[in-house]
Amino acid sequence: MRALFPGSFDPVTQGHQDVLRRAALLFDEVVVCVMFNSNKTGRFPISERLDRLRTAAGDLGNVTVDSHTGGLLVDYCRRAGIDVVIRGVRGVADLDYEMPMARMNHELAGVDTFFIAADPALAHISSTLVTTVKQQDRVPNDGVSELLPVGENLSKDDKGGDE
Repeated sequence: MRALFPGSFDPVTQGHQDVLRRAALLFDEVVVCVMFNSNKTGRFPISERLDRLRTAAGDLGNVTVDSHTGGLLVDYCRRAGIDVVIRGVRGVADLDYEMPMARMNHELAGVDTFFIAADPALAHISSTLVTTVKQQDRVPNDGVSELLPVGENLSKDDKGGDE
């Protein structure tokens, strides 16, 4: 069974990497896909996010990386023959946000959503918080790099930009 793990991944964090690794154990194939979110301002170009996802998934043989920046998630699922969407949830607020979308995806295209609870050690991590903390120079580089996938970092020049 193929599953889609969508997100903005701006930037990719250890929380994303953890959900991706766990999903790869559960499904035959996982497509991790950078999606456009009109509610978010892109900090990193899509090409950089794709490269970071490839690094994060480097040792996962059943994971492919893609992007879809036009149209609905269910459009991508139909085109790719995917019936399951993976969503990581850190807490009740994430679940409250995700449930209406999960219901709509099922209503529109029969796509089910599989929720993976965040590892408690990583549940406080979000792309927005990692970037904000780094931009404000509130912690040393090593403190932020621990939140990102192994081998990744946000240099002082990585302040991002619109796409």
